[in-house]
Amino acid sequence: MAEPFWRVKSLEEMSPEEWESLCDGCGRCCLNKLEDWDTGEIAWTDVACTLLDEGTCRCRDYARRSEVVPDCVQLTPEAVRKLTWLPVTCGYRRVAEGRDLAWWHPLVSGDPESVHRAGVSVRGRVTSEDDVPVEEYEARIVDWPNEEVVADEDEIIG
Repeated sequence: MAEPFWRVKSLEEMSPEEWESLCDGCGRCCLNKLEDWDTGEIAWTDVACTLLDEGTCRCRDYARRSEVVPDCVQLTPEAVRKLTWLPVTCGYRRVAEGRDLAWWHPLVSGDPESVHRAGVSVRGRVTSEDDVPVEEYEARIVDWPNEEVVADEDEIIG
C-alpha cells in the first residue's frame, strides 16, 4: 500500500486538493487571538470569526473570506512555517514539523466527525465575534486551543 501523500510530499508539492484536505476542520485558527505588545505572547479567546460556522467548524464563505474579513490569514506553506499561533494539533503545522497527522484527523480516520468527537474542534465552545464587543475579548481568554491531544484511539477528549 502506498504511503499517504502527506508523508511523502512536501507542503509545496501538494496539489490544491491535497493541501486543502490537511485542514482537520477544528476551527481553532478562526478564533480571535490577543497579542501582548511587550512579549509577543499570544492569548487565545473563545471568540470566533464572524464567518465560522459553529456547527461545522468551517468557513461560511471560504472563497470570499479575505474580502469579507480583510485580516483573515491565508495559509500557505511559507505562512504555516512562520505562524507561531497555529495550534499544535493543526494538520498543516504537524506536517510542516515532520510529524504525522493525528488519529482523529479525517484523512486518517476517514470520518470528518472524528475531530469533533475527539474534542479537538471548537464545536460547542465558541461565541461569534458578532456577539462580543472587542473590549470584552480579554475576559474570554481560554487555554484549550493549543492543547496537544495525546489520546489513544479509544479515548475521547472533552
